[in-house]
Amino acid sequence: MADADPTPSLSLHSDRYFNRELSWLAFNQRVLEEAMNRAHPLLERLRFLSISGANLDEFFSVRVAGLKGQQLQDVDLRSVDGLTAGQQLAAIAAETARLMAAQQKVWGILHGELGQVGIEVVGPSSPIDALSEAWLRDHFLTQIFPILTPQALDPAHPFPFIPNQGLSIVFDLQRLSDKQPIRELVMIPATLDRFVRVPGDTARYMALEAVVRRFSGDLFPGYQVRNSGVFRIIRDSDIEIEEEAEDLVRHFRSAIKRRRRGRVIRMEIEERIPEPVEEMLQDMIQGHEAIIAEVEGFVGIGDLSGIVDEDRPDLKFEPYAPRFPERIREYGGDCFAAIRAKDIVVHHPYEPSTSSSPSLSRRRSTPMWWRSSRRSIARANSRRSSAR
Repeated sequence: MADADPTPSLSLHSDRYFNRELSWLAFNQRVLEEAMNRAHPLLERLRFLSISGANLDEFFSVRVAGLKGQQLQDVDLRSVDGLTAGQQLAAIAAETARLMAAQQKVWGILHGELGQVGIEVVGPSSPIDALSEAWLRDHFLTQIFPILTPQALDPAHPFPFIPNQGLSIVFDLQRLSDKQPIRELVMIPATLDRFVRVPGDTARYMALEAVVRRFSGDLFPGYQVRNSGVFRIIRDSDIEIEEEAEDLVRHFRSAIKRRRRGRVIRMEIEERIPEPVEEMLQDMIQGHEAIIAEVEGFVGIGDLSGIVDEDRPDLKFEPYAPRFPERIREYGGDCFAAIRAKDIVVHHPYEPSTSSSPSLSRRRSTPMWWRSSRRSIARANSRRSSAR
């Protein structure tokens, strides 16, 4: 009689396991809950909110992208909790919708509290004083306007490539001369900071897309803006490692190039964008298989980290100054000399990880031929001593 398989079947005990992807979303929910913890300083709460947004972007570009690939290739592979790729994607879509709604709710609360402590985030139509308006318009014309390239959205013009996490604005225009409707796309350059800080004693920020909308008349002279909407896409950024590849450097180089043009996994769209425009965007970016998320609020929560850099130490955690290891200090900061005398245990984060940086920098700056010569001399001396 054959021995029974000692390994229990996973399919028989799927109720004992958490789904990996849903468990990760639960973790990100706990990160978001830190943003709601009033025991934390205000800008630190905003930092937690931005981290939850950045985490979600990475989750879609890697984990969800892998599941999407399984679904499109009809891979019949179930998770340990017994779900197919399609079932997991449906559960992820429902859970992320709840998570994104919670993020927007937290942002609404933090937005109000920031205004109470002198940090304002203003919109495209918010009233500001004449001096700030003049500075903002000059900043737009000199720093932003020269690198914007509006693209007509019609059959005669190819749709431009939008990179991963690319932010864009769709404008519905009407030509004043003949009332002809025109639709234009403006991609927000990734080289620019997401927020513009208006000079002044009061910290006043305006999102880059809000600045473009505010001065759209300079961008489209002779046209009337009837409507505009922001959208953002997440592309597949997962890289499959082939351990048997003949040349790993060449393999990764080509994989990184392919990753730049990975398929669209998720598209965040402002709720104000009309449905025909949404369908047109899905068609043009080949995003029919993408998860569509309608956002009522700020698009791209992860970019709120730009406001956290505001110089308000009273709204942040007190910085921690790690203690430099005394034994390394006794040897003039040379950690290798200290290690040669006796082993050292460095406790992070109480002692800095940079304690070995000066020694490593000196070692890296030493010419290779001199290091090789020293090793050769040491080996020769060792052989001489052995011969005696």
